Amino acid sequence: MNQINESISNNEEIIDFGAYLNVVKRAKWRILGFSIIVTLLTIMVSLTLVPKYVATATLLIEAEQAKAVSFQEIYGLDSNKKEYYQTQFEVIKSDSIAREVITKLDLKSHSDFIGKPSAIGEFKSFVKKSLPFLNKKDTTVYSPQEQAERKMIGLLAAFRSRLTVSPISKTQLVRVSFESSDPKLAALVANTVGEVYIESQIRAKMGITQQASSWLNTRLAQLRIQLDNSEERLQAYREKQKLVDIEGIAGLATQELEQISQQLIVARKEKNNLESINRVISEYGNNNLELLGSMPEITSHQVIQNVKREVVIVERKLSELGEVYGLKHPRIISAKAELATVQSNLNKQIKGLVTGIEKELNRIARTVSALEGDLAKIRAEYQDITRKETQYNQLKREVETNRNIFNTFLSRSKETEVTSDFSSATARFTDRAYTPRDPSKPNKKLIVALAFFASLGFALVMSIIFDALNDTVKTKNDVENKLAQRMLGLLPHVPMPKKSVFPIHAYLEGNYRRFAESVRTFRTSLLLTQLERDHKVIAVTSSSSGEGKTTTSANLAMSLAQMGKVLLIDADLRKPSIAKRFDIPVFHPGLSNLIVGTEQLTECVHVDVESGVVIMPSGQIPSNPLELLSNARFSEVIKRLRAEYDYIIIDTPPTQAVSDALVIAQSTDSVIYVVKSDITRIKPIKAGIERLFEAKAHVAGIVLNQVDMGKSKDEHSHGYYDYYDYSQKPEQPNA
Repeated sequence: MNQINESISNNEEIIDFGAYLNVVKRAKWRILGFSIIVTLLTIMVSLTLVPKYVATATLLIEAEQAKAVSFQEIYGLDSNKKEYYQTQFEVIKSDSIAREVITKLDLKSHSDFIGKPSAIGEFKSFVKKSLPFLNKKDTTVYSPQEQAERKMIGLLAAFRSRLTVSPISKTQLVRVSFESSDPKLAALVANTVGEVYIESQIRAKMGITQQASSWLNTRLAQLRIQLDNSEERLQAYREKQKLVDIEGIAGLATQELEQISQQLIVARKEKNNLESINRVISEYGNNNLELLGSMPEITSHQVIQNVKREVVIVERKLSELGEVYGLKHPRIISAKAELATVQSNLNKQIKGLVTGIEKELNRIARTVSALEGDLAKIRAEYQDITRKETQYNQLKREVETNRNIFNTFLSRSKETEVTSDFSSATARFTDRAYTPRDPSKPNKKLIVALAFFASLGFALVMSIIFDALNDTVKTKNDVENKLAQRMLGLLPHVPMPKKSVFPIHAYLEGNYRRFAESVRTFRTSLLLTQLERDHKVIAVTSSSSGEGKTTTSANLAMSLAQMGKVLLIDADLRKPSIAKRFDIPVFHPGLSNLIVGTEQLTECVHVDVESGVVIMPSGQIPSNPLELLSNARFSEVIKRLRAEYDYIIIDTPPTQAVSDALVIAQSTDSVIYVVKSDITRIKPIKAGIERLFEAKAHVAGIVLNQVDMGKSKDEHSHGYYDYYDYSQKPEQPNA
């Protein structure tokens, strides 16, 4: 079940392109006519358009301009940046360039720049002149200079609207284009804009160079005075301090300070050694020669070592002699005496060395004190020299700085003096503009083609929109989808001469075969759809008058008369028309007389000899038709007529005008609702059908009347042509 619902919803969402195509086919001549008219108007307008010519010159913006001397810092532009080129493009489009070109070429006198009064402006002026009370504002009076400036502003606006400056991507080239109705002027202005731009840039650079030169000269004089003052201060300080070679003096002081420092370090080291030895001697005592002789500081002395070496030699000699001789041997005694002498000498040397150490300590202490004094003095002198050197260097540095600045400005001043009358061009022409032969716009062929296709598309869209907004009934699909009713048939529209009426016996005439076949198809559809019902009394109604219900009733009656006995009743007791259409006298009694009972049935009917249809006109028009039709005698009349006729066709008033049709429908078997094609709106049709349903009437279906068969492409309409075409073409025998 869900799949069925989904398939139904999908079918509803499908766009019916065939319906749109039918709409376009029906309106094809209107669409084409509209497009042709718009195209013709476009051609007329395009012929009045003034052709415009565009001339283009190409400039190369130089990235690195040639200079006599390099001092580009003065200009304040970095030609390697994108902003540089963007700036140049904007300069070309600037008002200053435009003003100079306008003045140089006297463009204010050219027709392109002479303002032409517009139609709206002329209309406003006419209204103001015609209605003076509207022009109450005080007019502003401008001076000649203000007027000239206002005029120039207008010229600038017109000039900018025609000038186009377009850089070529990823290059240093720029196109300068100008549009004008005069091809020669277009080329002249494009070239002049480039020339004026180049000249203005050269003038600007020369002006900047001259200003820089003047400023440098002024600044140079100040720097010269500043340099002289600094040199004078340096010389005065040198003379005051009596300085000849401050760097040499400082070097000597430094060297002397280093030497004394080294000597002091050596003396202090020696003093420390002697003090440590002296402390040990004091601990051992001056008479303890054995311990003193074992001190490394004593034993390391050269004299002590020599004496100890002699002692060792004598002791070895004594030892050797002791192995050979006895203790009292003279040689042993002599060796012992020699050993005592050597040991005595050793002790003597040790004592002398100890005494010498004390003296050396006193001497070295005095030496250290002297060196410390000398060092303090040298340091004081060195600090004084460094202070003088520092101040001297400051004054000297100031002189050097002032001299460097002075030399730089002097060099730059000479450069600007040499190049003040020279500056290379910022840009140059790669291609000058030439006089164009063909206008750039308007492209009349393109305009006409666009107008045709645009109007064609607009007409197509509007046709579809109007068709979508059109809520009338035109086809079988409209009847079934919009009204939810069965379509019984359609009657084609038959063109008639002006002031002529459609013949009531068209069904029987040979000139209206298509119409007759449509009536037959309608009759057949009606009978086939009502097989299961008693279908004798049929009411024919519509939403409003003029929809053809009387013609439909009469022709249906004629078609049914070929199948049985038919009675056609004119139940429109307000505006009857059947009697007039069938040439029945107005005074002929009819339905109203039969209901009231003033006349008999035979007197109230008229037989149409040509069709065989029995016609009951409305009779005398009553003052209260609705009350008369609501009377029970009307129902009795219909019951009596059922027994005498096979079919009874009742022509009723419209449902939207009066309620007569609702009352009549209650006495009938079914109701046929006539709708005029492409005229009657859906809302009144639905309202009429709803009123019939509320009256419990059986609506058999809809008859679509006066259908334009040339426009209708509904599948239901093809049958009405097929019969006629088939009946007119004899069958060809087989070969």
